[in-house]
Amino acid sequence: MQVTIPSPLIQYTGRKAVRADGATLAEVLTDLDRQFPGLRFRMIDEQDRLRPHMRVFLGAKELRELGTPLDSQATLHIVQALSGG
Repeated sequence: MQVTIPSPLIQYTGRKAVRADGATLAEVLTDLDRQFPGLRFRMIDEQDRLRPHMRVFLGAKELRELGTPLDSQATLHIVQALSGG
């Protein structure tokens, strides 16, 4: 599966698009963390939920549950909200 990486997380991957394997969102994030250690922690909190500032889209559909099944032919888009004052 193709995964697009937001600019704040490129420090982990070194590039804007990567490939990851998995049948669910959780499996893809685990594979990304295997390839790019520390990436999953930036996206998932201690309760094993997506952090509030993270958004994940499969096409135009937003995914919120880690157990969501994925189509390996689709592109997963990770978006990170920026905040500050």
